[in-house]
Amino acid sequence: MNHIAIVAGRTIPVAVLDERESCLRASALASSLPVPGTSEGRQLRRWLTQLLVTDEVVRVAAAELGVDDRDTPTEADLLPDAVARMELGSIAAAALERPLARALFGYVTSTVQLSDDEIEGYHARNPLRFAPPVPGPDGWSAVPTVAPVLDQVRPQITAHLLGSARRRAFRHWLDARRAEAVQLAPGYEHPGDPRQPDHVHRH
Repeated sequence: MNHIAIVAGRTIPVAVLDERESCLRASALASSLPVPGTSEGRQLRRWLTQLLVTDEVVRVAAAELGVDDRDTPTEADLLPDAVARMELGSIAAAALERPLARALFGYVTSTVQLSDDEIEGYHARNPLRFAPPVPGPDGWSAVPTVAPVLDQVRPQITAHLLGSARRRAFRHWLDARRAEAVQLAPGYEHPGDPRQPDHVHRH
């Protein structure tokens, strides 16, 4: 087998994966990577395969939709913290390192909206979530105990919920595109696929 996957009719050769792994092993992360040829080493190659096929899915979809990488949001705009990365998943989060994927994110999620009920419900459940810090003695801040009224924190709640909703919409869209367009070769299954032999839970 001389390819790792077929994406939208285009074959991705094993050599492309070999090059990606070599670059990773030549980086500052080299000492933390698993030994080649081991179960963990094969899982690393499966994960890199997912990155490669996702990049190709993004490229194909962007071409179909007429999306280019000009005037894209920054990675920090879309993934402001570790929680946001976990919401999206490691593969999709890694894809957003590239401007074209971020532009596609913007296009795909441009119609995501929130209702007033969602915003009001969030504030009712989390009344202190965006309460401003209370100045305390010696320059320290005290924990707020009085909830701000909704209008004071509506912009923060809206940004928080909209970001999460957009990441969820993009993840579902990307999963559907991958399921439709990607054919993985034997041995290059998703690392979490329980049918592949290296998917073993150890303690």
